[in-house]
Amino acid sequence: MDSKSRNATLIIGLTIAGIICAQAETRKEMRFKVGRHATVSITNQYGPISVRPAVGREVVVTAILSSDKVEVDQSQRGSRVDIFSHLLANADATSGQVSYEVAVPADASIVLHATAGQLRAEKMRGDVDFEEATGDVDLRDFNGAHVHIKTLDGPVTLTNIQDGYVEITSMGGDVVMNAVSGPMVQVNSVSGKILYDGDFGAGGEYVLTSHSGDIEAQAPAYASIDVFARSVTGLVVNDFTLEPEHTPFAIKAGSAFAGTVNKAASKVKLLSFSGKIHLKKR
Repeated sequence: MDSKSRNATLIIGLTIAGIICAQAETRKEMRFKVGRHATVSITNQYGPISVRPAVGREVVVTAILSSDKVEVDQSQRGSRVDIFSHLLANADATSGQVSYEVAVPADASIVLHATAGQLRAEKMRGDVDFEEATGDVDLRDFNGAHVHIKTLDGPVTLTNIQDGYVEITSMGGDVVMNAVSGPMVQVNSVSGKILYDGDFGAGGEYVLTSHSGDIEAQAPAYASIDVFARSVTGLVVNDFTLEPEHTPFAIKAGSAFAGTVNKAASKVKLLSFSGKIHLKKR
């Protein structure tokens, strides 16, 4: 077979493969009328879920199925919508993948469960409850929401979360927070790093705890905080000039510090067993 024949055969083969893939992939759109403060729950073993605000009181779910080895089940009870990726026999991480694009009213509560695949949501006001195994979680531009995130090894990124109640539990994934403030911000990690860059708001409580991961919190000079930091075996570093305060135990340089900055509006606790803690001045 000459080179022209080989090239022609290759092109035909690729064309047939493309046609087969196109036929295997299915796009499904689902629409649900809901009332105020609806709840939308999606469970997806393989593949990403992206959520954005919708116009009006309608939930629009677009599911892109990678093959006929997976189905999408749906149900609605009042203003609660449940979507579930149903894996069929012999489905795997490739053939069982579904990509979800979801538009919901901004005041709706979102419940997402995933094994592998990014969970992403933006510009919402309703509560958020995310559980993820290995994929990353990305939330941005939320206001006044309760945010609950549980993850094993997936990284978590929060950007511009204002006036929120934030609770994050992570085994090994890093947690990165940029411009996050609210009445309560609590992060608990086993081995992942915790990175905070913000001003700690006014009147909130911030508790960042890690067993072996490092904690780095960066704030401007005008931050108003009552701060306590301690690492049992790790190094503790502070860039701020603190007004001293009484503590229930003696402060040892390099392993703990406590004090106030400005009017001490917010309470900040940075705690680790073996990780390094650094309170940085921006």
